[in-house]
Amino acid sequence: MIRTPSRPVRVGVALVGVAGVLSLAGCGATTAADTGSAQTDAGRTDAGSGSSSSGGYADGTYTAEGSYATPESVETVTVTLTIADDTVTDVEVTGDPQARESEQYQSQFIGGITDEVVGKSLDDVSVSRVSGSSLTSGGFMQAVELIKAEAAA
Repeated sequence: MIRTPSRPVRVGVALVGVAGVLSLAGCGATTAADTGSAQTDAGRTDAGSGSSSSGGYADGTYTAEGSYATPESVETVTVTLTIADDTVTDVEVTGDPQARESEQYQSQFIGGITDEVVGKSLDDVSVSRVSGSSLTSGGFMQAVELIKAEAAA
């Protein structure tokens, strides 16, 4: 008879994985910029225009990758935000699901994220559950934090 870990053990392992991912988030910012996951100033669509928002973020289109742990795997999402005058004017999320269930949740998240963030100040973007998907939000918010850092530079 094969014994599988109980639900509390699986949840605990998932939380440890998430904690590990979050503790490496600072390291990921440098790696993301070095690998092209987070676009540099030259990668912004308006890099040559010298455009700057009225507040703390430079206008442009930014891309970053975020990850999150599920009980089955570690998943990633790529987030592209367009910012004008410190406001999100467009969002695109691309998933790379490793598990069948993750594919379903990422699809639901992608289908509902536009209504949650477009038209909001970048500083006010905060999602925890979108269209029934809660874990995907963690990867999305990790990418948003990388984008905020890049846009503020």
